[in-house]
Amino acid sequence: MSPARILIVDDEPGMLRAVERVLSPDYHVVATPSSRAALSLAAEFVPDLAIMDIRMPDLDGFELMAQLKARLPELDVILMTGSVDDLDDKLIRAIRSPAFFFIQKPFDREVLKTLVERCVELRWRREEHRRHLERLETEIAEATAFQRSLLPPPEAIVNGVAIACRYTPCLDIGGDLYDYAAAPSETTALLVADVSGHGVSAAMLTGIVKSAFHSSHVDGFEPSAVVERVASSLAAFSPERFVTLIAALVARSAGTLRYVNAGHPRMALWGRTREPRWMDTTGPLVSPALFGACTWDVAAVPIEPGDQLLIYTDGVSDVIADADGRAEARFASTIAASNDGASVVDAILAAVQSDLGDLPQPDDLTLLSARVL
Repeated sequence: MSPARILIVDDEPGMLRAVERVLSPDYHVVATPSSRAALSLAAEFVPDLAIMDIRMPDLDGFELMAQLKARLPELDVILMTGSVDDLDDKLIRAIRSPAFFFIQKPFDREVLKTLVERCVELRWRREEHRRHLERLETEIAEATAFQRSLLPPPEAIVNGVAIACRYTPCLDIGGDLYDYAAAPSETTALLVADVSGHGVSAAMLTGIVKSAFHSSHVDGFEPSAVVERVASSLAAFSPERFVTLIAALVARSAGTLRYVNAGHPRMALWGRTREPRWMDTTGPLVSPALFGACTWDVAAVPIEPGDQLLIYTDGVSDVIADADGRAEARFASTIAASNDGASVVDAILAAVQSDLGDLPQPDDLTLLSARVL
């Protein structure tokens, strides 16, 4: 690390030489007796620290400091004074000003060296903190772009099933995931998952869940195979990492829906001739703490053209739930007032935003609607 650059300004030649002698062995020092000259010197030298006398002709220390900091906002300043008449006033003004510190002349050389060392160290720590924040911002931006790249288009038709999805994270990087794929025998595979936490670690987990989902193509996207692959992928993580999910397989030609609900909010199924039906969970959430100790049942229900599915994460149901913590009635009324597909998920999302009002969004919001054509 290169030595800190220090600008010294004092109209007393003896004091100027004394400060320069004390600091020159350890720092890159430039000294001038003129406050006017200090302005042009600073433009070329770009000091990290300026040490200046308060009482000087042309510009006093406070005026010089103001002009220097206007040009170099990160500049640290130590003010010096040899006056004893109004010492307290100068000290108070120095403390209230952007000065780093205040020292009275004459001063002990060790006091000056220690003060400068502390000033340089704090500046270095600020720079490290700034660089750390920049690295974090870069990592968050990359993680956000990575996570968004995991999501397929929000609307599609796959093997005769019209799919509409909406995803609104509460932070740049959320913990929800939706996905779908064309499966063998003209079936349609659906997935909605909610991983624990937010941020970069959540983005990593959603990537693992997506990978497990797509690797299950060798099993025909069988729902039990999907959840077992997710469980196997999470086995190496700590117990506080977990996933809730619904993996579904829609067989339009066979008229069946097969699904696994691993600790996730219940999905809704309705059609032209039936009211919304809430499909129960079929097993616990997916957690490393439960690896090898539990299984997930596969439920099967008949479906027909015109039937629709609604899968959502708890960020949605928690907002629109009633005093008893139930959201089914609110979902049903919104479904009844909407048409189908995209209009359903958009209406529910609008209801959530309306209930939130000016309150911050507490969790990620993810919805997936699938309509059998």
